Amino acid sequence: MENSSSNNQMTLGASLYAVFLCMLFGSNAVAIKFSLTGFGAFTAAGLRFGISAFVIFLWAAFKKQSLRINKKQALQLFTLSQFFILQSIFLYLGLTKTTASHGVLIINLLPFFVMVLAHFFIPGDHITLKKVLGLIFSFLGVIVLFFDNQQLSHDMRAGNLMILFAAFFWGCNIVYAKRIIHDFNVIQITWYPMIFCTPLFFLGGYLWDPQMVKTLNATIINALLYQSVIVAAYGFIAWNNLLQKFGATTLHSFVFLMPLAGVFFGVVLLGEPLSMYLALSIMLIILGLIIVNTKLG
Repeated sequence: MENSSSNNQMTLGASLYAVFLCMLFGSNAVAIKFSLTGFGAFTAAGLRFGISAFVIFLWAAFKKQSLRINKKQALQLFTLSQFFILQSIFLYLGLTKTTASHGVLIINLLPFFVMVLAHFFIPGDHITLKKVLGLIFSFLGVIVLFFDNQQLSHDMRAGNLMILFAAFFWGCNIVYAKRIIHDFNVIQITWYPMIFCTPLFFLGGYLWDPQMVKTLNATIINALLYQSVIVAAYGFIAWNNLLQKFGATTLHSFVFLMPLAGVFFGVVLLGEPLSMYLALSIMLIILGLIIVNTKLG
């Protein structure tokens, strides 16, 4: 349950910072698509989180932030890591099959998975009629994607389903993190799941990636560094900082920016088609997010 320190009113500066972070997160699927042209899915995930963990370790040392944890915390972080691993596997494998635009729209069902799971696992966080209405609109937006005339292949649909599983396990991750986050500093809860998962992803790359490294160029390397340093290291820590200060409820009012950013960068940078179905999906998903996060009365 969120404590009193997480109910502070967001300042203009904090709000603009949240907008900036949402743009970073929204464009992450595009960066992953670029990196997957050079690395296998498991290898790309291992490199991303390995680099991120190293950068966070250096930051913790610079800030003199303790990474030491006790046995109870280790068990909690191990459990959190299982959700983190599953969400990452489905996200990376899904993006090998579907477009960044589809991926970022489907992953933005995340707030609704959080909403449903929180109803059962977070005391006092209940589903309301307004939340159900928003959920209906957003799920309709995802269903529309499966009828996109531009993308009818079996692989695309399989990729869309994988991203849906990624959103579900990400929701599990967030709800469990909300239950334990006040027992940790933000660096601990960001760093340890990466430490647990990185060796497993490299093992997965060795066993299951057709090629661990396919090709390397400046675009692929920059995309990998963007995911690792900007999004996974800086972005996760910054978001968890805001989460502790202002709470999840306040931050969720900004999440509608993520699908907009993702689709925009997918169309502009990857040349993905902006079909009628994709536009309708954007409108339905954002409408659902706005309904859920708008205060009435």
